[in-house]
Amino acid sequence: MQMAAVGEIFAGLLGATPPQDWNPLVWILVLVVGAVALVVVTVIANFFSLWLQAFSAGAGVSYFSLIGMRFRKVDSRQIVTSRITAVQAGLQDLTTNMLESHYLAGGRVPNVVRAMIAAHRADIELPWNRAAAIDLAGRDVLDAVQTSVNPKVIDVPNVASGRQTIDGVAKDGIQLRVKARVTVRTNIQQLIGGATEETVIARVGEGIVTAIGSSDTYKHVMENPDTISKTVLHKGLDAGTAFEILSIDIADIDVGENVGANLQAKQAEADMRRFQAEAEKRRALAVALEQEFKATAQQNRAKVIEAEAQIPLAMAEAFRAGNLGIMDYYKMKNVMADTTMRESLGNDRPDDAKQS
Repeated sequence: MQMAAVGEIFAGLLGATPPQDWNPLVWILVLVVGAVALVVVTVIANFFSLWLQAFSAGAGVSYFSLIGMRFRKVDSRQIVTSRITAVQAGLQDLTTNMLESHYLAGGRVPNVVRAMIAAHRADIELPWNRAAAIDLAGRDVLDAVQTSVNPKVIDVPNVASGRQTIDGVAKDGIQLRVKARVTVRTNIQQLIGGATEETVIARVGEGIVTAIGSSDTYKHVMENPDTISKTVLHKGLDAGTAFEILSIDIADIDVGENVGANLQAKQAEADMRRFQAEAEKRRALAVALEQEFKATAQQNRAKVIEAEAQIPLAMAEAFRAGNLGIMDYYKMKNVMADTTMRESLGNDRPDDAKQS
């Protein structure tokens, strides 16, 4: 009875009058098959154009792969287009699973595919794993391949750094200002973990300064600028970098300041100040010593005056003791007067000689 009621409900929904001997299970089966057919037709309609593109190009992308991409939230159009591009370029080994996995990892699938096509055409070995790793590392793998095919030129120094020239000083003290251009191409094998363009610029600048500094005279560098290039190239500056240096060309070289003369002038000025300081120190010591001698002379003069003051006392004591008579005293006074007169005459003679 329940199945009959269900059958009557479905028949009413369909607007049909069920026959007296009909089976409700048949109607249910028909409805299920119709729903499944409707879903299949919808899926076919949604993915038919992509499937047809892949089929016509021989890319071999199945409907199940397209449906799986929809469930995995993968851009199926990007994957199919990249797969078709790879197959048309002769890269049959790139499967949809490889492209999907790289897309889900956050990679740029079309960029990597174009890079592999460019490497394949240029006969450069670039496996998928390496290309995907380079892309996931944040580097532009397509630009790297293009640089390998078409080398680029790097200015040394970089204009963005604010410096216009690389300055070096020869052994004779003359400064040279150099501009160089470095031609490099990408080293695919060292692109992962290799140093960037800034490292190449720094190393080349260091090599230029070293080459100029090892020259005996600036004239030798001016006559043969290629000596700088040869010296720098022989140092192997591209070791551990993502580039291979092809050539180093000196674009411009100018004579700068006479650094040696400036340093000698500054050294001479520093020496003069040092000698002046030492002379001032000796003068101060001499003045201090002179003042010390004057103080000592004053001290000795005071002692003499003190000793002379004791003479009258000693004479009085000698008179009282009877050791000195009055005639002895007068004789001593006469001797002292003669001595004083002679000293005064001796001091007056030079003046008399000058007047005469």
